[in-house]
Amino acid sequence: MLHSLDIRDILIIERLELDFGPGLNVLTGETGAGKSILLDCLGFVLGWRGRAELVRQGADQGEVTAVFELPTDHPAREVLAEAGIPVSDELILRRVNARDGRKTAWINDRRASGDVLRQVSASLVELHGQSDDGGLLNERGHRALLDAFAGHSDLLEATRAAWKARAAAARKLEAARSSLAAVKEEEEFLRYAVKEFDTLDPKPGEEAELDSQRRLMQGAAKIREDVARAFAALGPEGAEGMMRDADRWLQGAADRAEGRLDAPLEALERAFLELGEAAQGVETALDALDFDPHALEACEERLFAIRGLARKHGVLADELADFAEGLREKLAALDAGEEGIGALEAELAKAGATYDKAAAALSKARTEAAGQLDAAMAGELAPLKMDRAVFETRLSEGEPGAEGTDTVRFTVATNPGAPAGPLNKIASGGELSRFLLALKVVLARGADTLTLIFDEIDRGVGGATADAVGRRLAKLAEGAQVLVVTHSPQVAARGATHFRVAKSVNNDMTTSEVRALATAERTDEIARMIAGAEVTEAAKAAALDLLKG
Repeated sequence: MLHSLDIRDILIIERLELDFGPGLNVLTGETGAGKSILLDCLGFVLGWRGRAELVRQGADQGEVTAVFELPTDHPAREVLAEAGIPVSDELILRRVNARDGRKTAWINDRRASGDVLRQVSASLVELHGQSDDGGLLNERGHRALLDAFAGHSDLLEATRAAWKARAAAARKLEAARSSLAAVKEEEEFLRYAVKEFDTLDPKPGEEAELDSQRRLMQGAAKIREDVARAFAALGPEGAEGMMRDADRWLQGAADRAEGRLDAPLEALERAFLELGEAAQGVETALDALDFDPHALEACEERLFAIRGLARKHGVLADELADFAEGLREKLAALDAGEEGIGALEAELAKAGATYDKAAAALSKARTEAAGQLDAAMAGELAPLKMDRAVFETRLSEGEPGAEGTDTVRFTVATNPGAPAGPLNKIASGGELSRFLLALKVVLARGADTLTLIFDEIDRGVGGATADAVGRRLAKLAEGAQVLVVTHSPQVAARGATHFRVAKSVNNDMTTSEVRALATAERTDEIARMIAGAEVTEAAKAAALDLLKG
């Protein structure tokens, strides 16, 4: 609830302090007295976009302070908490406009941005008028208004969640399809490369081992001939044969040498043993150096194949096995891709079915709520002398979205048999005011956290219709604080708190003043509104009757 408003040096207001009460607050005054300026000041402190030049002539800056009372469950508390602003039962908004155009805002003495100020004010005040209707004339907002009237937030949240899940499933499917398409572009390469790796089957460390074998075989080819010659030289045709001949000759002469050949024969025996070991060692070495020339060729072919494959794919030879495994995994993903796509398509279909079910339930609830809203509007229009008018909430199928598939539009027909159409195109000024008032009365049920402002919403009506408007505003004020700027005495008489706006000129300076009226003063003001400049006794009597009614 708006508790007070303090204005300093704004437009033609020098200093003004107002205390508002609960229920219906009315503001009256002659045309041009400054009633709209008062709303401009309130809009300024709330962060609304308005006039660019607000500072009173001769002042350095203008300032507006608004104090609100916040119940414990008021939605503004959540906005303040998210913005890191201290929260209490009293909310103080202060905004300053410097002469150079700079605007600075504070919330509970904490500097606040324009965005935060507007978020807070959206939960505090709602303005309605023939031109500024709080979204009632904007068809894009009709669905949200119907949902608020219906109170089916659970169905709305279920539909939003289902849409979110459906969108997530669609994104997963699209990503999988894109990934599969990218892999398909290299399918031919993958299949050829994997086949090539499977055929060669390189192992870690194999390149070094093959290189060692190749060097050994290449070296063996060069030295084997010399080793073979050495082996032949040590054999029967060489040293061994000659030593055998020498031993035979010495043995034949030993008997006649009187022991002189015993020592040479023993040494020769030992030489036979050493020669045998040497020959055996050379033979072993020769066997080791004995290889199939085709083995060298095969070794070189595999070594070159491994090195060529490594160069081809830009990896080290020892990394070929891991690289091949990666290619196999890609190919496996490709082969399993269609199956995976099918699973994701099934997931999307399931999510879509869930969304369709939730949206259908929401549509059904909206259809029922539309009938209830139309009936409630019929009940409100009759007292406003529009019992022959028809208000209809029309639902049609629109594009699916987070809030369902329905397009909602409020239409009216002002007379029986007349075509129905949008509010702002079918109704006249006075009719539009009453339609908007009736709609707001119906939609505002339970919205007691907002201060509702009606700016001359009774324009163009009078007599019994104006009285009906006043009664509906008073009814609306039973559940919420309402501020009404009015020229209608029937409406003004219904106010619980009455303010009069007046303009005066002193020393060539025009100022506007606003003050709360006592009971007697209210009688005079309402009599002025009835009679005009010259207030008669009859007008006063009529004013008293209105105040009693």
